[in-house]
Amino acid sequence: MQLQPAPRTRAAIALGGNQGDVERTFKGALNRLQRDRRLTLLRRSDWFSTEPVGGPAGQPNFLNGAITVEMQGSAQDLLELCREVEEHFGRRRDAEEHHGPRTLDLDLLLFGDQVIDSPALNVPHPRMRERRFVLEPLAQIAGDWIVPATQGHAAQSVDACWQTLADSLPEGAPR
Repeated sequence: MQLQPAPRTRAAIALGGNQGDVERTFKGALNRLQRDRRLTLLRRSDWFSTEPVGGPAGQPNFLNGAITVEMQGSAQDLLELCREVEEHFGRRRDAEEHHGPRTLDLDLLLFGDQVIDSPALNVPHPRMRERRFVLEPLAQIAGDWIVPATQGHAAQSVDACWQTLADSLPEGAPR
């Protein structure tokens, strides 16, 4: 009897950082993620420079992007892998200011069509529909991905989420 390999699930991850050589950190993070045999990198967005949202005043702009991957394992497995990579690149979640500067932030945005609501993990990411710095790079690489309905939101594509957010920006705001 042959064992069937565990199913592979497409996932989306947001990348962010504003400390050190962020582009170099992103490249290193992608290399480390791909070392895990359970993960296959599918697509990578462009990197976008964005102003910080929340957090302490005076911090530098963030560099943001998104990737899509296939993961053989659970969403929790992927979250743990992301946390290990963050720590490797100097992220100390327990010692940082909320929305403060960081070397690397890897947020699990989507995991297949799953909706996960647990103390350790929320998928889809609970604030992704409100964050241009998440939706813009994600729309570039996965615009047709249907975001599962959560928290009173109807299911809609990433492109539709991005367009809804862009339409809500004040007149003259950068899009």
